[in-house]
Amino acid sequence: MAIPTYDQLMLPVLRLAAERGTAVTLREAVDVLGKQLQLTDAELQEYLPSGAQKKFTNRVSWAIMYLKHARLLESVGRGYFRVTDRGMALLEERPEFIDLKTLERYPEFVAFRTRSHRDRNDAAHRTEARNILAETSPTETLEAVYEYLRNELAEELLEKLKAGSPRFFEQVVIDLLVKMGYGGSRADAGQAVGKSGDGGIDGIIKEDKLGLDMIYVQAKRWDNTPVGSQEIMKFAGALQAHRATKGVFITTSRFTPDAADYVKHISTKIVLIDGATLARLMIDHDVGVSTIATYPLKQIDNDYFDEGL
Repeated sequence: MAIPTYDQLMLPVLRLAAERGTAVTLREAVDVLGKQLQLTDAELQEYLPSGAQKKFTNRVSWAIMYLKHARLLESVGRGYFRVTDRGMALLEERPEFIDLKTLERYPEFVAFRTRSHRDRNDAAHRTEARNILAETSPTETLEAVYEYLRNELAEELLEKLKAGSPRFFEQVVIDLLVKMGYGGSRADAGQAVGKSGDGGIDGIIKEDKLGLDMIYVQAKRWDNTPVGSQEIMKFAGALQAHRATKGVFITTSRFTPDAADYVKHISTKIVLIDGATLARLMIDHDVGVSTIATYPLKQIDNDYFDEGL
């Protein structure tokens, strides 16, 4: 048989998790489902065009990710997942299949599908990846799908940050700031961030490798509660108490409009980094992500075919 699509795999993945009753890994899911579906060795060994990952493994991982966004599965430790009460309730309905329409019954999945497009106006970003081909040129399609996958990756990064410990979040902040060129060495930044906790200051890092100026950091690992102006005022007050002129306020949540407006009207320079911006910066600077494939885009070299030269 042909390798099932990721949506065709969602029901088998959910059933497997329910039957196990304990945490399951991606590798286990691939092994068990490959046997259940009677895939041939050739099908199990088939790679994506990029050669970066086996096709069946890729599709199982996408099925798991979508089921997690619908809260039918949940992560339990690094690399493990298990069925939720919601997932068990769906299986009790004895569905013949699970597709995207099924997942749209759940508000968390609908929110996941719409969050990445909320602040974008151009049609390519608001159109689901499966509809892009009908409206764009091949180059535009490639770029739109790239942005679509990037947005989904950003959403997944935020979920992992919110599920992690405060200490782990501090490590992420350190890694990101160092990758961006701040904090001097990682050892210097690691000694500074998360060590202060002094009057609204979570850390102090070097603005450059020489330490000619310092930046004060506040990091809030919040879920969905927005950071308001009161929190920013406290941070600004802490900066003044330290005679500091520069600060960075980082959160996994978002900032209220009055918080964003407040930093525009004070003399102290405070940069606000919300969850969406944080995720994009992590992707841009390869923090918590890795490149699985590259696709060189080539065009005709007209100079080469110019016979007049």
